[in-house]
Amino acid sequence: MTEQPRTIPSALIRAAEEFGERAAIADGDTRLTFAQLHQRVRDFAGALINRGVKAGDRVVIWAPNTYHWVIALLGAQYAGAAIIPINTRYTGTEALDIIERVDAAALVVVGTFLKADRYQQLLDANPDLRIPTVIQVPIDGDDDRDGVIEFEDFLALATDAARTEADARAAKVQPDDVSDILFTSGTTGRSKGAITAHRQSIAVAKSWGECAEVTADDNFLIISPFFHTFGYKAGILVCLLNGATIVPVSVFNIDDTLALVSSEKISILPGAPTIYQTILDHPRRSEYDLSSLRIAITGAAPVPVALVERMQAELFDAVLTAYGLTEAVVATMCRTDDDPVTVSTSSGRATADFEVKIGDQGEILLRGPNVMLGYLDGPESTAKAIDADGWLHTGDVGTLDERGYLDITDRLKDMYVSGGFNVYPAEIEGMLARLPGVHESAAIGIPDHRMGEVGRVYIAQLDGAGLTEESVIAFLKEKIAGFKVPREVRFVDHLPRNPSGKVLKTVLREEQS
Repeated sequence: MTEQPRTIPSALIRAAEEFGERAAIADGDTRLTFAQLHQRVRDFAGALINRGVKAGDRVVIWAPNTYHWVIALLGAQYAGAAIIPINTRYTGTEALDIIERVDAAALVVVGTFLKADRYQQLLDANPDLRIPTVIQVPIDGDDDRDGVIEFEDFLALATDAARTEADARAAKVQPDDVSDILFTSGTTGRSKGAITAHRQSIAVAKSWGECAEVTADDNFLIISPFFHTFGYKAGILVCLLNGATIVPVSVFNIDDTLALVSSEKISILPGAPTIYQTILDHPRRSEYDLSSLRIAITGAAPVPVALVERMQAELFDAVLTAYGLTEAVVATMCRTDDDPVTVSTSSGRATADFEVKIGDQGEILLRGPNVMLGYLDGPESTAKAIDADGWLHTGDVGTLDERGYLDITDRLKDMYVSGGFNVYPAEIEGMLARLPGVHESAAIGIPDHRMGEVGRVYIAQLDGAGLTEESVIAFLKEKIAGFKVPREVRFVDHLPRNPSGKVLKTVLREEQS
């Protein structure tokens, strides 16, 4: 076996050499071997070069899970650029903020997706928007538009000279070069871009693959969005390193998922606990051949012991839980021989060379070579997140047992997880401050059987404002992504505060009815 790669381009080249004719991607009628994937990536990189994209530039991807995303990701990095994924549920305003902050040299954007024209949303947010290269991923036969290049037409722009230049750039990419900037909403209300190097992206994917015992015989169903570390680094890159087949899912549908498991002989199926519960409770589950399933990897929400036991008894050989965050990807993970109680009550032990310890107030601290390089244009935010001794302060609270297994018990931050997506109340509260009639507001997460948690917002309104639950939700639906919009609105005379004036969200959380 050749030397372990430390950059994503070198991982692709090695995969093409080692797994050449094996299936790299199975996306509907589109089937690509690793050798074919390499050639498509060279085309994409060459086309970027012909469009003037330089090494070190930034390429934004705002699209769902399809083979186009994989080619764009690897192609941009092959040309020496860094990629910036955007959440497909974001509004045009939210996406525009990221695109402008990174000074995008190119944008890969879906056409119409989930009944919304994403590029038009950007133009609505800024009619004067100018991005040098815009590449459209076709979904449902999107219409032509001025200044936008269809994906296949873009690949055709590559020339032999440009492909040769792309190969040269790929060879020059260094382990410490930036591979990506992943944005995560912050408690300040504005998203923060976590910067990661190639060596870090590769290292966490390698460790994840080892824990899950991924091999070239595996077919990997990736439901987790590619814009998220779970879909990108614990999905695409894991498959690239181990020769497994990527089977992408753009929109989750239980019947389609079960059909894919059966037809593609899926062996690895990561996802939120609700996905597994839905599969187990499906009334026609017995009609599908699910015997190929081998490994489940979950996290982001508590996993009941009974659910783990059912999963292992009825679906999988092994069930793993993991803990991570955008700034560190995957820091702890269970192993395939862990018992159901350990899987249910912990998030595993340290992986990817991370050190884990419990700091003040029980906060989980992480240190190691795979902690992010820092936040984009945010030295102050970086200094707050990573202390002088190199410890990343996660904002999560937990305990470590004598075996080094981590149990997450609470959050210092107000963030909650809804349907697998992180939601930051400060962002909701900041937007509500713009709604006429709102005096003050506070958002919290409350338990929900299906989503894990959903939002509830408390609002003290000005006299005569006349706000209603319907008007507040309608306002937010226009301003923020759907998963951030609270399920409930409650009106109060005032918010509970401590003597220093801080809102007591603990008091609000105690009200669950």
